[in-house]
Amino acid sequence: MEGVGRRRNPYELTDESPVYVISVAAQLSGLHPQTLRQYDRLGLVSPDRTAGRGRRYSARDIELLRQVQQLSQDEGINLAGIKRIIELENQVAALKARIAELQSTVEGAATAMRQAEAAVHASYRRDLVPYQDVQQAGALVVWRPRRDPRDHRER
Repeated sequence: MEGVGRRRNPYELTDESPVYVISVAAQLSGLHPQTLRQYDRLGLVSPDRTAGRGRRYSARDIELLRQVQQLSQDEGINLAGIKRIIELENQVAALKARIAELQSTVEGAATAMRQAEAAVHASYRRDLVPYQDVQQAGALVVWRPRRDPRDHRER
């Protein structure tokens, strides 16, 4: 989960803050430290690294370790399947975030359009009165040209 949840304040602790060494993460997740190393090698749970290359797990990583264990033990899903599930869940989360971003953009554009439309309507001259033909009737008038009596040709 590298690059997820960038913090503004480096001292602010969040679910993504890498604070747990591997022994504590193993204890909190109920797994053996070697299992955590294997999951890291397989790319299932990738903790942040210190300058000395030591692993640092976040609360979100611990939750993901528990989820991997539950899928493996309770559901009988192999590690390749679990990796695919995690990838798809991350993809769905990214798509949901993109949808929310696009919806916000569309709503902003719709608001701007309504404001521009209101500005156009506000700019109409108020001293002009729209013309309305009040003598419109529902009758149909047929016009036939007069025939010239001197014209004997058939029409």
